[in-house]
Amino acid sequence: MPTLDDPVSIGGVDVPNRLYRAPLLECAGNGTDAVDTLLDELEPTAASGVGLIFQGASIVTADSGCAAPNMTRFHDPAFVERCARLTDAVHDHGGRIFVQLGHGGLRSLAVWHAEHRAREPDHEELAVSRPPAQLRALDRAGLVEFRPRVMSTAAVSELAERFGEAAGYAADAGYDGIHLSGANMGIVQQFLSPFYNRRDDEFGTGPGERPGSGGVRFLEAVHDAVRDHAGDIPLVTKVPAETAAPRFVRRRLSREDAIEICERVAEIGYDAVAPVEVSTFWDMSVVRGAYPERAWEHADLQSGYAGALGSPLKARAVAALNRLQSRRFPEEPGWNADLCRRVRRRVDVPVLCEGGIRKRETCEDVLGGGADGEPACDLVGMGRPFYAEPRLGARLLGEWRSGEDARALCESCNNCTVPQVTGAPGVCRTPSVVRERARLEGEGSYEREA
Repeated sequence: MPTLDDPVSIGGVDVPNRLYRAPLLECAGNGTDAVDTLLDELEPTAASGVGLIFQGASIVTADSGCAAPNMTRFHDPAFVERCARLTDAVHDHGGRIFVQLGHGGLRSLAVWHAEHRAREPDHEELAVSRPPAQLRALDRAGLVEFRPRVMSTAAVSELAERFGEAAGYAADAGYDGIHLSGANMGIVQQFLSPFYNRRDDEFGTGPGERPGSGGVRFLEAVHDAVRDHAGDIPLVTKVPAETAAPRFVRRRLSREDAIEICERVAEIGYDAVAPVEVSTFWDMSVVRGAYPERAWEHADLQSGYAGALGSPLKARAVAALNRLQSRRFPEEPGWNADLCRRVRRRVDVPVLCEGGIRKRETCEDVLGGGADGEPACDLVGMGRPFYAEPRLGARLLGEWRSGEDARALCESCNNCTVPQVTGAPGVCRTPSVVRERARLEGEGSYEREA
C-alpha cells in the first residue's frame, strides 16, 4: 500500500508525494500586492515538502461571484500572468500547484454582506433557478437579500466558457492543473443539487433522471471549455453529497447520487475527484469542530462583524447559529473517508480525501486501508492546519518527520475562519497553538527544504 511519501500522478502530472494543501481562502484580492500575498501564504508550504498545493477559490468572472471579501479573481489574463512568480516559486521547491476556480452564485457577497450591498446597491447574483423557499423565507426575515438573475441557457454556456478562459490563463502562467470549487454551496453545487436546480432546459434534471444530471452536463460544458482553452491540463472537481443538510430539506444529493456523479465526471474526462459530505447551506458542516468563541468575542473585530452582517444584533444571531451548529458538526477525523472509499471502488481516477485529518497516522490509514485493508483515497489533504503551520509538511513528511505519531497543531477551533467575513486573512488566532508553533520554530522543526 502507498504511504504519504510515495509519488502519484494526476492527469499525467507527477506529484512527489500524496500530501496536499486543500484550497482555502487566501484573501489576497487582485491588488498590486496580491501575488506577494499568495507567495507569502503558499511558498513556505512548497518549501516544507508538500507535494501539491491548491490555491484557494479564484472567481472566473469580472464581477459578482465572490463568497467572501478579498477573494482573488482569475478573469484578467494580465493579473494571472503575474502569478507566474508564484508557480515558478512552487516549482523551484519541487512541488505542484493547481488553482481552484469557482463562482459563488447564491452564496455571493451580495446576498449576505451588508457593506458590499451598500457599496453596490444595484447588485444581483447569478442563480441556477429561483431561490428555494427556505432561502426566500430568510430573505423576508431580513437575514439575507436576494436579487437573483436566473441564467438563461446561453448564459450558462457563457459561464462555462469563463471557466475555460480562466483555465487557459492559468495554464499560460505555469499552473499544473485546475480544481473546480464543486461544493460548499458554490455555483457548481447549485447546478448539481436538486435543492437549487429546478431548471427545465438541458442543464436541469428531467423526469426519470438521477439527481445531479443537469449539474453533470454543466460540468461537461466546463470540461470542454477547459480543454478548448487549456489543452490537456489536469482537471479535478469536488463532488458533494448533501448528507449534512437539515432534515426539512427533502431534495438533496445522497451519497449514492454523489458516487454516480463521480463516475460520470470521470467518464467525461475529469482526472481526479474529491468527494465531500456537506450541507445544502453554508454552515459549519464545511469546517467541523469547536465553536469559534475567541473569534466571535474578539473586541477589535466586533465592528467588522456588525458591518458585514448588517448590525450587532445580526452578528450575535449568526454567532448563536454557529454555536448550535458546532454541536451538530463536532470534530471528526477524516469525516469524508467512507464516502471516498465508496467512490474509489467505482472510478479509475485518483480520489482525494480531506476533512478533519490532522495526524500522519490518519493519512496512512486512509491511504493504506487501515484496519479494514481497503484504501479510501490516493491523496490526502489538510486545510486549516496550514493556517496554523504554513510549513507543516516539514513535520509530517519524509525521514525527518517528527515521529510516527506526527500531527498538526491545529485544534479545529475555527477561530481562523470567522474573521474572514470581515476580509481578514486566514491565520491562526489561538494563543496555545501560536505559542507552540513559536517553540517549534525556535527548535528548527520547520527548517527543512524539500
